[in-house]
Amino acid sequence: MTAEQIQDVVGYMNEVGRRARHAARAMARAGTGQKNAALTAIADLLDAQRDAIAAANRQDLEAGAAKGLDAALLDRLELTPGRIDAMIEGLRQIAALPDPIGAISDLDYRPSGIQVGRMRVPLGVVGIIYESRPNVTADAAALCLKSGNATVLRGGSEAFASNQAIAACIQQGLEQAELPAEGVQVVATTDRAAVGAMIAMPDCIDVIIPRGGKGLIERISRDARVPVIKHLDGICHVYIDAHADLDKAFAIALNAKTQRYGTCNTMETLLVDAAVADRILPRLGAAYLEKGVELRGCGRTRDLLPDAVPATDADWDTEYLAPILSIRVVDGLDEAMDHIASHSSAHTESIVTEDYSRARRFLREVDSSSVMVNASTRFADGFEYGLGAEIGISTDKFHARGPVGLEGLTSLKFVVLGNGEVRV
Repeated sequence: MTAEQIQDVVGYMNEVGRRARHAARAMARAGTGQKNAALTAIADLLDAQRDAIAAANRQDLEAGAAKGLDAALLDRLELTPGRIDAMIEGLRQIAALPDPIGAISDLDYRPSGIQVGRMRVPLGVVGIIYESRPNVTADAAALCLKSGNATVLRGGSEAFASNQAIAACIQQGLEQAELPAEGVQVVATTDRAAVGAMIAMPDCIDVIIPRGGKGLIERISRDARVPVIKHLDGICHVYIDAHADLDKAFAIALNAKTQRYGTCNTMETLLVDAAVADRILPRLGAAYLEKGVELRGCGRTRDLLPDAVPATDADWDTEYLAPILSIRVVDGLDEAMDHIASHSSAHTESIVTEDYSRARRFLREVDSSSVMVNASTRFADGFEYGLGAEIGISTDKFHARGPVGLEGLTSLKFVVLGNGEVRV
């Protein structure tokens, strides 16, 4: 790419950023009814434009297959009828959620007579950089819209046609609700220089949320001049405790791995207490092999599952996003939590146990953004948590943690209510 071409992309992105910053004021002052009208209109338009969206998605899938994208990436890229339904339902759920903007909390009188509280306000302009999943376009636009933010969306080149088809519905929905079309902008270039420009625009963008592969997120975290909300990968664990109901354990461990392979909340490592390993692992191993899952295990695992290959040190730190599972037999809860502390990406961990005290210890001591008892890790997303949808999952501890829904896209400012008080 020539310097002139890069400059053209940078100039285009600067204009996108300026329009977003200008639109942010209108988005922040929009009332709940106006925002909900836009969300409903977008949902209706997505429903009406199913055929056009599906056709655009087929175009992307065919191009992706021709480029040799692997099965996991193609799965993320595909918009099945059910996934289009989920996009539409997510929009309607977000419209039905309480509007966080303007809510005042912790209002209290001070000895001086003033009242001090905190008001929830938009972040301003949110930039989202994402790969593969075109449903993110609708989910992110909806959450930013309801939380009073303007947003700039830069999807991956592999989903360009799908994203543009969805963007057309978003633009029409905003116009129907008399909100600025610039409130949600989908970057109309696949040039990678757009990403570099976007993460270096603190005057125009207040926060960047990357969604994609580890390489993309590491690059953005390293190079961004704008604050970043991120998670690098999803190395999620299920621990089957000695006091587990083994029927529950079987259902949870099978679902956590095989319900869908290419997602960040899919289990990548199964930990099993040695006290129950001989009763649960042969049953699980047969079920995994029937579904085509490659098993990689420690020595004690391979004693029970001869078809498993030896797990390497790297396996415990790998997000496969594929039908591959690492299995380790451990001596009790403490060893399981030690393994998680050493190898987890702080995304999601689950314990299967009927022992209340052990469950409480796991909840308290495991330091991940979602910690579960007797449930599949696949529930760790905004839709299942009742957030309507999510803009991403943060494994950071500031500013948001876990699935980032409406509140994660807001901030708090102090407000003071007085009646003529002066400081003495």
